[in-house]
Amino acid sequence: MMTLSSKNPAVEVENLTKRYKGTVAVDGISLNVFRGETLGILGTNGAGKTTTVEMIAGLRRPDGGRLSVMGLDPTRDRTKLRQVLGVQLQEGYLHGSLTVSELLALYRSFYLDPRPHDELLRLVELQDKADERFEKLSGGQRQRVSVALAMIGRPRMLILDELTTGLDPAARRRMWRTIEQLRHEGVTILLVSHAMDEVEKLCDRIVLLDAGRILTIGTPTDIVAETGAATLEDAFVALTGQELHEMESSA
Repeated sequence: MMTLSSKNPAVEVENLTKRYKGTVAVDGISLNVFRGETLGILGTNGAGKTTTVEMIAGLRRPDGGRLSVMGLDPTRDRTKLRQVLGVQLQEGYLHGSLTVSELLALYRSFYLDPRPHDELLRLVELQDKADERFEKLSGGQRQRVSVALAMIGRPRMLILDELTTGLDPAARRRMWRTIEQLRHEGVTILLVSHAMDEVEKLCDRIVLLDAGRILTIGTPTDIVAETGAATLEDAFVALTGQELHEMESSA
């Protein structure tokens, strides 16, 4: 795990707010994400997780607050941000009739210095699926293609939303290996997840959102100690009043 005190912020969020038709989705949250850190974002459905990362990615405009990502304003500097930030969102769409290689070639054309084709396939362990049409791939293979597309521009930061939801255990382990490789390269990662074992394994710190607000933020060990719980799962029950399986079923 990294030493946070020696790191500069990759993301600075101050009093960030977003409303939808009178409903407050994100309610004045503030936090820093440090360069090279993997930060897990947890919470039930409707907690504000996806809205938060979409504002960080420049896909939604905040109603209030201040937001800086890699020194850029996500709303004003979207073109520059695309060159340093890769995004894999839960509701992404890719053309099913294109092969994996064709999708990689298309997306590589969007960047000034894209990763080599063969390197991308190797990173997501899809060398044997290069000529397979996207619509013929399994769910786990499609997720790996989405991650490859997010990594094409050699981003210094990645946003991954519900990366392994619905994947079988073998596919999850393959995806974890990819994330660990990116961490080794020093990429800053925001990982939205419902999986407790996933955030414990991959994340330096965890932030728990509830009703658009931050309930707590810290290392898994810190959060357990803060609540006096025996495990991280018990700590989340204490903080949210919900069992882990309730969080998962609400995704």
